[in-house]
Amino acid sequence: MNAQPKNKRVVFTMGGKGGVGKTGLMVALAEWFEANEIPFMLLDLDTENKARGSLKHFFNGSVVKVNIHTPAGLDAFVDHLESGAAIILADMGAGSGQIASDWFDAMYEDVAATGARFTAVGIVTPDPASVESVLAWANRLQERAQYLIVQNATSPQADFSYWESAEQAIRFREALSPIVIRMEFRLAELENPARQHGVRLGQVATRQNAINELKRASIVMRAESYRRRLFSEFDRAKEICLP
Repeated sequence: MNAQPKNKRVVFTMGGKGGVGKTGLMVALAEWFEANEIPFMLLDLDTENKARGSLKHFFNGSVVKVNIHTPAGLDAFVDHLESGAAIILADMGAGSGQIASDWFDAMYEDVAATGARFTAVGIVTPDPASVESVLAWANRLQERAQYLIVQNATSPQADFSYWESAEQAIRFREALSPIVIRMEFRLAELENPARQHGVRLGQVATRQNAINELKRASIVMRAESYRRRLFSEFDRAKEICLP
């Protein structure tokens, strides 16, 4: 008698429009998994990303770099799930939509039969192009993934009216029921040096870094506040982030 497949989860960013905050979101999500003592594996699939902007920049040697621009590039999902990882967090590069779509067409049915489930993370900003990019990915993937949409406030008074009112976005929400969470605007005094030096929010909040400007009391308190509220948002989405 065959053993029942074990549930596994691949959480991946929809690698459409660049510069919307995909890597920053995945860094924070990885911290949420660490804080909850949930084992996971990090894959950096962004072959265009410079060293300072990549997952590897924030997590050093604990990130596996994968070149998806090969015929079997995304088979890394299969290999790492088979090797024992129950959760994979994968940061896709900009412009990888066709590659991901082709892979899902060829492999999804067999991979899903092993117990693997997929969560597509879409980052939307006030820029309509970011919304169009997420909708294009969802149109390709359809019901083969569950959806986590992150409204990333890129300014203090970010306006998400296009995401909220565009007819195609409304149809997407009605048809595929994404979980929608918010990532609030971060002060440049915190965000810029943290990104430059590869320092995570948790490392700022606990002063576990060597960057003096990130040790100021106000910056530490800001990091604690951002992290607490973002983790609360992730808690709301945990059902589609866990196996």
